[in-house]
Amino acid sequence: MIPYGFLPRTLFAVLLAAAVAVLGTALASQYLGGLRPCELCLWQRYPYAVVIGLAGIGLGLARVPAMPQGVLAGLAALIALALAADAAIAVFHVGVEQHWWRGSAGCTGETGGARTAADLARRLEATPVVRCDEVAWSLLGVSMAGYNALAAAALAAYAAAGALAIRRKAKESAT
Repeated sequence: MIPYGFLPRTLFAVLLAAAVAVLGTALASQYLGGLRPCELCLWQRYPYAVVIGLAGIGLGLARVPAMPQGVLAGLAALIALALAADAAIAVFHVGVEQHWWRGSAGCTGETGGARTAADLARRLEATPVVRCDEVAWSLLGVSMAGYNALAAAALAAYAAAGALAIRRKAKESAT
């Protein structure tokens, strides 16, 4: 028997709600709070959009009585991979913020090979840069990227455990 928290409908509903909440918080902090995202902040949003789509599909498919459990387990595994990728991006972002390593050129405001002062001025005016190596917001010393790393890792673990529970149930049903 699958524990309640790992029933496919519950699993996909929780993952969908969590992804909407995280992405909604990021968008609200940008559009309502005026917190401009850097390049790495934007990269961290894409996996949540993928999770929203996959969890929505999974929630719909979980309602189909004859749906093979392997399909649902596969969707949960894909969600776990997307969230693990997001956690990795967030950890990289934290490292850039803490100056453990350098970010990409788009993160640090590098000029990209300007040859003259006029070219440099033109590039700087054309590209407003929000630096990834500066913490824009933190709570208790943890940045938004740090909280996202924790949330994404926890959700990835939950999705992976759900995928394993669904797969185990499918194998039990087949025998």
